[in-house]
Amino acid sequence: MKNYLIIGASSGIGKNIAEQLAKEHQIFGTYRNTAVDIAHNIHYHYLDVMSEEKDLSFLPEQLDGLVYCPGSINLKPFKRFNTQDFMDDFKLQVAGAVDIIQKCLPRLQKSEQASIILFSSVAAQTGFNFHAQVSTSKGAIEGLAKALAAELAPKVRVNVIAPSLTHTPLAASMLNSDKKIEANAERHPLKSIGKSEDIAHLATFLLSDKAKWITGQVHRVDGGISTLR
Repeated sequence: MKNYLIIGASSGIGKNIAEQLAKEHQIFGTYRNTAVDIAHNIHYHYLDVMSEEKDLSFLPEQLDGLVYCPGSINLKPFKRFNTQDFMDDFKLQVAGAVDIIQKCLPRLQKSEQASIILFSSVAAQTGFNFHAQVSTSKGAIEGLAKALAAELAPKVRVNVIAPSLTHTPLAASMLNSDKKIEANAERHPLKSIGKSEDIAHLATFLLSDKAKWITGQVHRVDGGISTLR
């Protein structure tokens, strides 16, 4: 039984990852706004990744994996953003991940081979209108992951998952009607919208020993939209 930390384990993709892993492992999950229920093998703790003070004393001495899920989807024309908008996204998605990884690294390095999963977006490598803020932070995450994969090898593997639009609470405003769901599904070659379990299946694989020869990669789970026309 391994120990995994999932930052943002109370809803969406993070919750699904926690539930899948908890069938065989001990999960330490954090939440901020979403209420959580007690679940088998999932130990929930409050954590605000935007805070300068992050108490991770609840963690065991050894971690075998870390998943950082916090993110945002802020879509509007570039001319309507200001510098603070970009900095807030960067603090949540990039600086927050850096701080958590730094604090957890001694625990991760006690594992025979630990795994870190970060999240990007299809928008980081595929240009979409009104995605400047999303693409900026997600592009930074991809760069961070590749650099860390090189620096932390061979003890710690680092990979990124880059989904397209997925049925999660974060994307609810974009999928809150049948018309929106149908229109967004049609944009994808597979003619459907991803589900959180689709992303979680890949995450649990990348955390496992079955993926022991995979690091420094950006894995696109996007219904084909980034490569197929």
